[in-house]
Amino acid sequence: MAQPQQPPPVPVPDAPAARHLGDLVRSETRWSVYLETRVSGSLAHGRLHFVDGSRTRTTGWIFREWSEHDIAQRFNEFGAVELLKILESLG
Repeated sequence: MAQPQQPPPVPVPDAPAARHLGDLVRSETRWSVYLETRVSGSLAHGRLHFVDGSRTRTTGWIFREWSEHDIAQRFNEFGAVELLKILESLG
């Protein structure tokens, strides 16, 4: 049986370089999850964007690591439950 096709992720308006890392689905709501990183001095910083249609929720710069690669690895330590808790904390 064919799986329904999901629309391709769209760039986050305030963070066009953010990378789409997957989707969180809860009930009828699908949030696309994006990771934005930036390097400042000798450290890399990262924040998450959750997008559902016209709704966007963004964390502060919650990741602080030595490199963007380290941030991506740190993000991969989060499971869906942790990401949903972060999303819920954003209101």
